[in-house]
Amino acid sequence: MAGYLSGVLPGVGGAEPKFKTFDSSARGKPVTYGWATPPDHEPDGLPVVLVLHGRGDDAHSAFDSLAAHEFLAQHVANGGAPVGIASVDGGETYWHPRADGDDPLAMISGELLPRLGEIGFDTGRLSLLGYSMGGFGALMLAREASNGRFGAPGQLVAAAASSPALFARASVTSAGSFDDAEDFERWGDLAADPDVGDLPLSVSCGADDPFRAETERYCKACDPAPAGSLGEGGHDHGYWRSLLPDQLVFLSERS
Repeated sequence: MAGYLSGVLPGVGGAEPKFKTFDSSARGKPVTYGWATPPDHEPDGLPVVLVLHGRGDDAHSAFDSLAAHEFLAQHVANGGAPVGIASVDGGETYWHPRADGDDPLAMISGELLPRLGEIGFDTGRLSLLGYSMGGFGALMLAREASNGRFGAPGQLVAAAASSPALFARASVTSAGSFDDAEDFERWGDLAADPDVGDLPLSVSCGADDPFRAETERYCKACDPAPAGSLGEGGHDHGYWRSLLPDQLVFLSERS
């Protein structure tokens, strides 16, 4: 664990990720997405882990900053079940529909997932892995899916969140993360009521993370309690990389 926290990457080379861009009607702008498979694997029939990035990052960050394709190669080399990893630009939307018409949720369900299906991935076995803003997004989409508001029934099989950007109330949210108090009440108030049913969750946050208290509150409100850890670490890519080996095992075993 200490090596990963200091930024050390796996010693197993991963297959090079691929990227494409499309004009998103849901977001009203060009959107880039990327994907990677384990070495010597094609996308055909692989379940997909969708990485939701943090604020200030983009579709490239899952691979450039987290090295998710390298951890995926290590995971499979160690005997883990193969999956594909995908990523997509979410801007700074906090992964929910915004007042200006930017709707990343509709983009994922109506535009991204069909494209991943055309590549060959089995999008009927979808899991989420998010960090920071994307960690919030993973937990928010888990709630939406569990209540029939995202994807087909049973399509989302699990979600993992690293340092989820959870806020106690609208007045303490980061600038621009929600449109107003009503927007926060609808989309952002996850810790008060996770509402994910029996969807498998893994939630982790470091002791030095500013979102630690709300993450603990979220985990205590879940029944059953999520997997994951509330141990050493801060709010940075080194910590998020340290979580990837266990998260890939957790998600692939449920895909």
